[in-house]
Amino acid sequence: MGDYRDYNEDVQRIKSAILQSQYETGRVANSNQLALYYGIGSYVSANTRSGKWGTGALASISNQLQKELPGLRGFSERNLKYMRTFFEEWQEQIEGGSSLSALASAESEALSIRHLQVPNLDDESQAAFLSIGFTHHRTILEKVKGLSERLFYIKLCAREHLNVEDLKRSIRNDDYRHQVQMPNNFLETMPTTRRALRAIEAFKDEYFLDYINVEELGARDAADVDERVVEQAIVNNVKNFIMTFGRGFSFIGNAYHLDAFGEDQFIDLLFFNRDLNCLVAVELKRGEFKPAYLGQLSGYLSVLDEFERKPHEAPSIGIVLCKNMNEAFVNLVIRNYNSPMGVATYTTAEDVPKDVREALPNIDDLKALLEGEDG
Repeated sequence: MGDYRDYNEDVQRIKSAILQSQYETGRVANSNQLALYYGIGSYVSANTRSGKWGTGALASISNQLQKELPGLRGFSERNLKYMRTFFEEWQEQIEGGSSLSALASAESEALSIRHLQVPNLDDESQAAFLSIGFTHHRTILEKVKGLSERLFYIKLCAREHLNVEDLKRSIRNDDYRHQVQMPNNFLETMPTTRRALRAIEAFKDEYFLDYINVEELGARDAADVDERVVEQAIVNNVKNFIMTFGRGFSFIGNAYHLDAFGEDQFIDLLFFNRDLNCLVAVELKRGEFKPAYLGQLSGYLSVLDEFERKPHEAPSIGIVLCKNMNEAFVNLVIRNYNSPMGVATYTTAEDVPKDVREALPNIDDLKALLEGEDG
């Protein structure tokens, strides 16, 4: 007779082992690829910087590699230069500042590749460094200067599994300089310092909503755009907004209806944050910050916690998202509230100076240019 036991628990254990193995295989494969590129970069650096290879050497080497290894991808002349940059920019952290690479030199008869380690970084940074792809590394090296800023984006990519476009958006939004800057009262209103710090890290002081275009919305100028218009644009682009807002956010709804004691209230945008395990109410304001906004938001949070919050969830958080604010003033008045709240600003595509927008290349022309370079 057949065995009709429920094997779900066993299946889940096997499934977990398979997924863990796949993750480890991918992680090791990525680390090995970075080691290869670092080693080749070292070899290219030693030979080009010493003058041993003349002009045109990289193009010739790339062409011959393509002939001897048909179907080989990723070893164009441009990518060989990227590998050289990868080696030269990270040599100090990997080789301990030594001018002699343990991987290769101009005089080496063979190119040896060893297991890649980054001993001059802490464990978290090293793990992140080895887990993200070479294209991510290349993007960070191209667009970001300074070790601490580069490590910020490396860890961000590893933690949030950003694709390259999301990484570029984060760099373009200057997330590094907007982190842990939002005026808030989290330390005073949350039960533990640890939770407050996690909340502080979850938000930025400014959000660039570049997908909101005033001209496309039919408004004469930025002053004509009210909260409802911006809200609707965010709802239409909610995936982009969540990517801008940060990790762990799920969209609950807009104009979210609250009914307490016969009083109808509507929250502009309501989210749930998995990392903080709480509801996040966002109020959109088109102009300068006003203290009354905090009072309005505090009322929403009271109703949310009384009627909407689940027993296992933490108290709700409120965010005022406005066009402008006096940060010192906000820090002063927000102390008077017992609900956890913060205030951030936002900018839209219309806020970018017109001459800068007009100077930007057409997106189709830019794509064609990039495709031509890759060919």
